[in-house]
Amino acid sequence: MSQLSVPPVVSVVLPVFDQAAFLVRAIGSLLAQDGWGCGPGPRRWELVVVDDGSTDAPADAVRDLVPENAVRWIVHPRNAGLGAACNAALDAAAGAVVAYLPADDCWFPDHLSALTAALAAVPDGVLATTGVLVDGVEHPDATAAGPQLVQLAHRRTGVRWRERAEVESDDLELLLLAELRAAGPAAATGRVTCEWVQHPGQRWRTFARHTDGGLNPFRARYGATGPLRFAARGADVVEERELYGLPDADADATTDRAATDRHVLLVGELAYNADRILVLAARGIRFSGLWIDDPLGFMTVGPLPFGAVRDVPRTGWADALRSDPPDVAYCLLNWRSLAWALRVAEVFPDLPLVWHFKEAPQRCLARGDWPLLARLWEVADHVVLASAEEREWLELALPDRRDPVRTSVIDGDLPRARWFDGDPAQRPGRSGVHTVCVGRPVGVDAAFVATLAAADVHVHLHGVPGASPRTRPEPWLRDALDAAPDHLHVHPAVPPARWRAELSRYDAGWLHVSGAVANGGDLRRASWDDLNLPARLPTLAAAGLPVLLPDRTGSRTAVNRVVDDIGAGLSFEDADHAGSLLHDADRVGAARAGMAAGRERFTFEAVVDELDGILLTAAGR
Repeated sequence: MSQLSVPPVVSVVLPVFDQAAFLVRAIGSLLAQDGWGCGPGPRRWELVVVDDGSTDAPADAVRDLVPENAVRWIVHPRNAGLGAACNAALDAAAGAVVAYLPADDCWFPDHLSALTAALAAVPDGVLATTGVLVDGVEHPDATAAGPQLVQLAHRRTGVRWRERAEVESDDLELLLLAELRAAGPAAATGRVTCEWVQHPGQRWRTFARHTDGGLNPFRARYGATGPLRFAARGADVVEERELYGLPDADADATTDRAATDRHVLLVGELAYNADRILVLAARGIRFSGLWIDDPLGFMTVGPLPFGAVRDVPRTGWADALRSDPPDVAYCLLNWRSLAWALRVAEVFPDLPLVWHFKEAPQRCLARGDWPLLARLWEVADHVVLASAEEREWLELALPDRRDPVRTSVIDGDLPRARWFDGDPAQRPGRSGVHTVCVGRPVGVDAAFVATLAAADVHVHLHGVPGASPRTRPEPWLRDALDAAPDHLHVHPAVPPARWRAELSRYDAGWLHVSGAVANGGDLRRASWDDLNLPARLPTLAAAGLPVLLPDRTGSRTAVNRVVDDIGAGLSFEDADHAGSLLHDADRVGAARAGMAAGRERFTFEAVVDELDGILLTAAGR
C-alpha cells in the first residue's frame, strides 16, 4: 500500500476489534472534518487502522471508502489488547500529532481543528482533550468515567501505552494518560466535538461490575491468554499470578501428558478457586474446556492462566471433540452453563455426563431456564449438588425423576489445601474486637456498623465492591464510614496465598448478615440463601476464624448446619447481640477451636477422592 508523499500533520489511530459495522460511520466522521478532508489541496491527516484480531472482516466493510494512500492497515492475527494495538499504530504513524478515533465512536466536523488549536495554544503542550456527547448529554470535559479515547490527541513523545502483559484496564489514566501528563502540559478545548457512542459491545462494559463485567467476561470476549493483571475502574486490582500462586501453579500444570489415561471435557465455567482442577490433573487426567461465552465476573472461563486445560474452539467444537473424544463430560457450575451442558448431551448422547450444579435453582426459575434444568436432572449420568439442602429442594421440586444413587453432594467452590498451610498471624494487641468481612458485605450497612461500634467492635472490609483505593466509595459505604469512622476499615482483597497470614489476625469473620428468611423447616419455602454455602466460608476456614452468622433457629439452612456441625459458629439475633457475643471470650474461643479442628473439610482435597470416583464410574472405569 502506498504511503503519503508529505508527512501528515495528524495521524488518526483507529483500533478495531469485531466492530466492522461501526466503521463506516466512524471513518465518515473523519472524512467530514472541516478543512481536513479529501477535497482539493494537501491532505493533513493519515489514518492508521489496527485490526486487533477481528473475525468480522473490517477491511471489507470500508473498502474504497478511504483513498489508498491515506490509510495504513495493521492486522493482528489474534487480539493483543488496546495497548498493543495503539503502540503498533504509533510505530507506523508519521504524524507529529496523534488523535484517536475508536471504531464505534464518532467525531463532529470541528474535532481535529479544536484539538490541534488547543495543543498549539499551550507552550510545550503534550495532551489535548475535548468535550464529549454521551447519550444525548454534553460533557464539556471528561465524564465521570474519565476522558475517553475519542476525546484525545497528543504530540508524538516517547510515551508508550501499557500492554496486556503489564496490565489490562478501562482506565486510560493508568494505560497512558498519567505518563503523558508527566511529560508536559495538557489543554482542554472546552468544546463538545465528538460522541462516545453507548452500546452493549463497548470495551469498558467487559470491565464494569454493574454491566456484568469483570476479568472473566473480558477473557471470554478477547481470548486473553496467560495470567492477567486486571485493573477495572472502581475495583481492586486482580493479580492472577498472586491469585493462583504462579509460577508454582505453572509447575503443577506441567503434568506429563504421556502419562494421562483419561480425557475429561469441562463444560461451562469454574467459578471460584478454579485452580482446584490442577489437583485432578495431577492424578493423570487430561482436560479440555468448552466454556460459556457470557460469564459473569466470578465465572472463570478459559484460556485458564495456569494451563492444564486445552480450550476447544467454539466454532467447530463438535468436530474437534469427535477427533479427540473425551471419556466423560464434567458440566459445571452455575446457571449460565445449563444450555451448554444440555447441548453437549444432545450432540453426544453416548458421552457420559456428570453435572455439578452450585447455584441456583431459584435463579433458573427467574431466568426461564427451568426446562433446561429439569431436562439435565433427568439425562445426566450423575448429578452433584452443593449442599444436602439443595439436593432435597430439587428432589421435592422434581420428584422421582432420577435414581438417588446417582446424585451426590459436594461443594463446587472449594479451594486447594495449599492455601490453608502456614502459621497463623500473631494477633496484635489492640483495643476492641476486630472482625472481618471478605467480598460483598451482605447486610452490613451504616446502622449495623454503628451498633457494633458502640460495643467497640471493629469491622474490616476486604475486597468490597466499589471501595477501590482508586475511586470514591459507593454511597452506602460512605454512609457507613460516616456512622462509624473509627470502627469501619476498608482494605484491598486478599488472594488465597495470603488468606492464612493476613486474615487470621482478626477475631472472627462475617458470613452473610442477612438475606435468608424463616422457612420454618420446610425447604419448599427456602430461598437460595437457605441452600447456599457461601464461597467466603472456606476463606474464613483457611484463616482459622470462627464465623458470625444470623441465628436461624427453627429454619433449615445449609450454612448454619455445616458450621454447627463443627462448632465453629457464633449465631446472633441482631447487631446488639453480635456485639455482646463477641466480647464473650469463652464462646469465641470455643468457636475458634471448632474451626481449627474442622477447617480441613473446606478444602478440595477433602472431596477429591469422591469426585474422582464419580468421574471414573460415569466413564465406565
